[in-house]
Amino acid sequence: MLNSQSPIPLYHQLADILLAKIRSGEYPPGSRIPSENSLAARYSIGRPTARQATDLLVRKQILIRRRGSGTFVCEKQKEVDLFSLAGTISSFHKKGISITTRILQKIRLKIIGDDPENPFTNKKAYFFSRLSRVEKAPVLIEDIYLHSALFSGIDRIDLASRSLSQIVDEHYYMRPSGGKQNFRIGYLTGKRAQNLDVTPDTPILTVKRFLHFEQAKNAVYSKLYCRTDQFVFSQTLGGIADERSGLL
Repeated sequence: MLNSQSPIPLYHQLADILLAKIRSGEYPPGSRIPSENSLAARYSIGRPTARQATDLLVRKQILIRRRGSGTFVCEKQKEVDLFSLAGTISSFHKKGISITTRILQKIRLKIIGDDPENPFTNKKAYFFSRLSRVEKAPVLIEDIYLHSALFSGIDRIDLASRSLSQIVDEHYYMRPSGGKQNFRIGYLTGKRAQNLDVTPDTPILTVKRFLHFEQAKNAVYSKLYCRTDQFVFSQTLGGIADERSGLL
């Protein structure tokens, strides 16, 4: 039961009780938990307090609300090693997850506008944007910039459904020699939010990726916008010599 004398807020106590029941299997993945009115009556609290408790677990992506149906325990999320050297599309395939991609902005050579982090600022670079879906649900947007000289003619290659690392390897005989990635939590608006089917207040994992080749440093720069409500995006740590596909 809840302890009104405890310094821990009642809503937090209730959230801990619900979490314990979820972890014990009393409320398994996909099951519906009691309504807020039922929780309020069972624990002798007000409905707003019960709402705060479920809100907390929804924010932690442990519970999910379905309009007109109730509040449910989230299904176990699949883990995708999106940030290993295996590349984005191939990481889904390795997990046996069918993924489809659609080009949002066709590849073209253009002058890149002012962006302090973009290594191609005020220079010519190839640019394209693509959206990846799993079972019709959008999960990832990639904005990709490529060195204009190293990747000459890439605008004549189909980029919709192939791993970019495979294309670079097979057509240009190159593999990354190193790179780095920056991770942030951000928010999307406008077309990107529509394409990823999120609201402006939905937190998005944003990754900025820089790839070096023997021929040029920062030859590939990409911005990834990842929904984390359906997949856990992880990173495998290991030696570059153990990986052969590149961070593409």
